[in-house]
Amino acid sequence: MVAVAVERWRSNGERSAYFARREAAKVLGSVLQGDARRQAVGSIKSLIYRPCIRNKKATFALVCQTLKHLPIIKDVLDAATILNAKWKRQQDLIYIITYDILFGQAVSLVGDAEKFLMHHKDALQTALARLLVKKNVKTPQDLVDLYRIPEVSKPRYVRVNTLKMDVDSALLELGQQNMVEKDNMVPDLLILPPSTDLHNHPLVTNGSVFMQGKASSMVAAALDPKPGWEVLDACSAPGNKTVHLAALMRGKGKIIACELNKERVIRLKETIKLSGASNIEVLHGDFLNCNPNDSSFSKVRALLLDPSCSGSGTASVRLDHLLPSNAAGHAADVTDTERLNKLAAFQRKVLMHALSFPAVERVVYSTCSIHQIENEDVVKSVLPLAASYGFQLASPFPQWQRRGLPVFEGFQHLLRTDPVEDGEGFFIALFTKRDDKNHSEKQATCRNNSKSLARDGCTSRFRSGKKRIVINFAHTKLFLMWLHAKQSRRKRDNFNTGGSYRPMTDY
Repeated sequence: MVAVAVERWRSNGERSAYFARREAAKVLGSVLQGDARRQAVGSIKSLIYRPCIRNKKATFALVCQTLKHLPIIKDVLDAATILNAKWKRQQDLIYIITYDILFGQAVSLVGDAEKFLMHHKDALQTALARLLVKKNVKTPQDLVDLYRIPEVSKPRYVRVNTLKMDVDSALLELGQQNMVEKDNMVPDLLILPPSTDLHNHPLVTNGSVFMQGKASSMVAAALDPKPGWEVLDACSAPGNKTVHLAALMRGKGKIIACELNKERVIRLKETIKLSGASNIEVLHGDFLNCNPNDSSFSKVRALLLDPSCSGSGTASVRLDHLLPSNAAGHAADVTDTERLNKLAAFQRKVLMHALSFPAVERVVYSTCSIHQIENEDVVKSVLPLAASYGFQLASPFPQWQRRGLPVFEGFQHLLRTDPVEDGEGFFIALFTKRDDKNHSEKQATCRNNSKSLARDGCTSRFRSGKKRIVINFAHTKLFLMWLHAKQSRRKRDNFNTGGSYRPMTDY
């Protein structure tokens, strides 16, 4: 089929357009499928700017324009009633070509899909004309405006991959054609004007710089891993933060990059290869199945947790306003609330798991969400457990003015970025383990007392159905009240008999 088409190409332009439509259709299919499931494989930009996409600029334009016109395209195709089962199975390519026929460039008769739609061009144009009358507008652009959501303009940030290039060299090379300045907070971040297009720049294509927002770049920097450390990145793909960790560690030490989704593992490996990082080990599996006491994690000193979230803080950056789920008239409903509740439950679970790794000294929990339920509420819910492991909240980037919502004591340690003021809405919480020998001794004493009490029968046991449930009260308020009463009795008895008093524990 392709061979026949090649014979009929009259110019390189036709050849380029033919392949661009098919690359765009693949990206469009992934985007629409992820949007329908509310579980995207990647953002529109990250899918387009993969190394496997050859004509990135043309593909990007074609996907974005098709998405902008998608409600109109669907209405036109429904009204024209030209699609049979065969073509409905190729709807992503049909959408792309229909956009070109009605709103884009001229379509030549190469490829079966192009021939089919060009044969029905009159029916498509008639359906469009009727749609304009039905919606009481004069032009197709008026139809597009009905669905338009204002876009957020923000500077173009690029992070220098110091595994391949130093910051000053990148500043000099990028500055030959653009106005560039260093960011005043993230040392390997450069700032360019909003309209700067670097997608085909050699420094981007060879992995010397990564197009990464400021808020996203602050996450790995907040963890601050040292060269030679072992680090666990719990939810790694697409990998920008993972390779940033490798750069901060100067390629020394070891990073275990964990990712569950098979397709995202492929994207992660592409990012690692592009970065040139050699100290990253990809673990295809569920982070929740990683045993904290396994010897393979015994030297992990820092853990980055950037779990699945609503993505509400980066909707404009990811071009989510182009997706069907964000079209005009789509309001938050019960389904959205249920999704947030499920996400928050998952986020609490993975954060509790992250805090349980014995050797870990630093944990960063981050989201690209603006919702309190995914951010402050999750952190607040794990604080008692974090304290029991010896963790406390610390303040990443103390000079940053925007902090957490004041919903619990210690909120000022949390960091937020604003989607309007800062271009992205991120949340960062940093847990650091207290360097306190007394705390370690208290934990050891607590564990010893728990074992002693269990041997003495101070553990409540009861049966529920066929399951035998064991409840240890050693860390509960009830236990502390019992312990205080018992110590008071011992002290009173010793006083009456002239004996000495020694506390059972140093709680």
